[in-house]
Amino acid sequence: MCVSRARRLHMAPVPPGIRLLASFNREQWYRALTFILTFLLYTSFHLSRKPISIVKSELHKNCSSLSESSSVSSGLNPDVLKLRSDCGWKPFDKSNYKQLLGAMDYSFLCAYAVGMYLSGIIGERLPIRLYLTAGMLSSGLFTCLFGLGYIYNIHSLSFYVLVQVANGLVQTTGWPSVVTCIGNWFGKGRRGLIMGLWNSHTSVGNILGSLIAGYYVSSNWGLSFIVPGLIIAAMGLVCYLFLIEHPSDLKSIYAESASQTCSKRQNGLNGNSEVYVQYKDSRKQSYDTELLLPQDSVCLPLQPVVVVKSSAEPSAISFMGALRIPGVIEFSLCLLFAKLVSYTFLFWLPLYITKAANLDAKTAGDLSTLFDVGGIVGGVLAGVISDKLGKRASTCAVMLLLAAPTLYGFSMISGLGLRPIVGMLLLCGALVNGPYALITTAVAADLGTHKSLKGNARALSTVTAIIDGTGSVGAALGPLLAGLLSAGGWNQVFYMLMASDFIALLLLLRLVTKELASCKSHPIFTVELKEH
Repeated sequence: MCVSRARRLHMAPVPPGIRLLASFNREQWYRALTFILTFLLYTSFHLSRKPISIVKSELHKNCSSLSESSSVSSGLNPDVLKLRSDCGWKPFDKSNYKQLLGAMDYSFLCAYAVGMYLSGIIGERLPIRLYLTAGMLSSGLFTCLFGLGYIYNIHSLSFYVLVQVANGLVQTTGWPSVVTCIGNWFGKGRRGLIMGLWNSHTSVGNILGSLIAGYYVSSNWGLSFIVPGLIIAAMGLVCYLFLIEHPSDLKSIYAESASQTCSKRQNGLNGNSEVYVQYKDSRKQSYDTELLLPQDSVCLPLQPVVVVKSSAEPSAISFMGALRIPGVIEFSLCLLFAKLVSYTFLFWLPLYITKAANLDAKTAGDLSTLFDVGGIVGGVLAGVISDKLGKRASTCAVMLLLAAPTLYGFSMISGLGLRPIVGMLLLCGALVNGPYALITTAVAADLGTHKSLKGNARALSTVTAIIDGTGSVGAALGPLLAGLLSAGGWNQVFYMLMASDFIALLLLLRLVTKELASCKSHPIFTVELKEH
């Protein structure tokens, strides 16, 4: 008795942090793992895409200004200095460098848009973990190849364009795969909030990619691609080792673990090693919870069981079958115009701020990141509101309606100083990227698990690819149109952006009307009226 009392006296209390960790059950831990892992995987995708925008300034330099400033300071012949000065990387050192750099951008974006339609269909028929791993390793290879152009002194435009096309194709493995995984693990209840937070991986990847590429760009721009390429390849190996596509994939692990436990018990009792598990609690539970949560069980002698594969296992959905899901066509076309606006800002915003506000390139670049910050806030806000109301289309429509006049206001106040620009950039980012983020995440997951599919979760990859592939067409068209229209003045670019937002809004009107009609058919005061 004295010994047991002494032990109790010397027993240290459990730290509060450990108590917090112990309060999460096994299912919650696996959900957290899936959330964090898919976040990091797609962060590495954006991290590897960003270097090209940072390296452009090194591929082409302003030779005339460099030569003139050097000649004034040193007193040497400008012609001699022009021969000595580094005007850029051939073939991007010529006067048509804008067209050549644009060709690389559009080759990647067009390949990405075309490949996305195929990627979802292929990914639906292959194990997502293996498909995503192969895509990340391939993307790492092609990203490194671009950087090796510097190491091996390659000056062929066709080489860089082909590498960008190949990289655009293999990068399409990312989005349908990660959205499918997170859609399998998280239900519709708080999907908008969860995916709004999760979708911030885009901005995180862009920031990290900018920092890494910027560190090497002046000394060795090849490393600006090689280091991100190695990172995404390494994350591909992490994906292969740890990614769990669906909660049901854990069934074999826990069945084997339970059988081994029972086998040890039976061997200790009567030497019979053939056992199976039978749960004491016969209450109905969800399939995923039954697989993940520990339950009280008893071990009984194993009976001969013949396992027959269910003939009702859902098959992969066709492209036309995915288009017939209610809402897929409307949201896909809406995303085309919403992503057109977002990517136009992505490619042209720093240059516009430089011209409109008379700021230097570094300050304009720093200010442009506020658009991404606003986009994170807008994505989370759109998710929370749509979860609360249960109306994804209406949430997108309201934000698109507010975005158009906000864009016009931004074009009007751009020359009034830094403070108005900061506020309008945050607001524009929230209203422009909010619908874009909501459609590519929560809406895509909702449509991919639509009730008309009767539980066929394998359709999620194809549906996601169709929606994002259509949006990627707009991503390729937006910067191209902005480049053409900007020659006639920036106002024309903003008119194009506002028109795109209104078209996106019009495409959602049928779905908005349907959501509002369903709300009217179930008035919220019905219960109160019956009570009175």
